[in-house]
Amino acid sequence: MYVYILTNIHNTVFYTGVTNNILRRMFEHKSGLINGFSSKYQCTLLVWYTEISGETEAIILEKRLKKYSRSRKLRLITKDNPELIDLAGDWEFGDLTVPVEYTHFTGK
Repeated sequence: MYVYILTNIHNTVFYTGVTNNILRRMFEHKSGLINGFSSKYQCTLLVWYTEISGETEAIILEKRLKKYSRSRKLRLITKDNPELIDLAGDWEFGDLTVPVEYTHFTGK
């Protein structure tokens, strides 16, 4: 499981999420396939993530991070990524493509 934080090109908002497949989830965000907060605010830049061994632990961490203030999230992110670089900027998405008639992928 992965817990991650996204931002937009202006770094004005942070989106915190959890997934069991970070590559697929980033493809969904970058392709605009996710409806809701992340697409509304164009959060497509992965600025922080961590791998967690258990689903329950990952969800607990996600909920904890969502309660963090903006400044606390920024401190967490900049500890390892001071430039707020898109960590998925050079990822290859392989066979993942946008379906002709998109329906949400199953899972998280």
